[in-house]
Amino acid sequence: MIPIRRIVFLLATLLLLLGMAAQAADKKGGKDQTFSGTVSDMMCGAKHMMAGQSDAACTRACVKEGSDYALVVGDKVYTLKGDKAQLDKFAGQKVKVTGTQNGNTITASSVAAGS
Repeated sequence: MIPIRRIVFLLATLLLLLGMAAQAADKKGGKDQTFSGTVSDMMCGAKHMMAGQSDAACTRACVKEGSDYALVVGDKVYTLKGDKAQLDKFAGQKVKVTGTQNGNTITASSVAAGS
């Protein structure tokens, strides 16, 4: 008969290994990828809330207040990290971002106008 302490240890080890495997699967390995979407901010995401303001003006105002830049790709919103001056230039515009994805964050190495 296996002691209960041994069973608890084995179960805890198994859960730890499963958690580590799930976290590793969530990461994309650090390879550059290209994403097409719209530069926004994390507060507004795909729907800007400032009445009478353009999407670009709303994005800039939210970032100025502390929100992170975001890339809206379809119905997915990623936190967008990178050169803030470059991201600001494309606020509210469709872009192609090349960079690495780590979970829900994209670190941009380049941003170019998209279609």
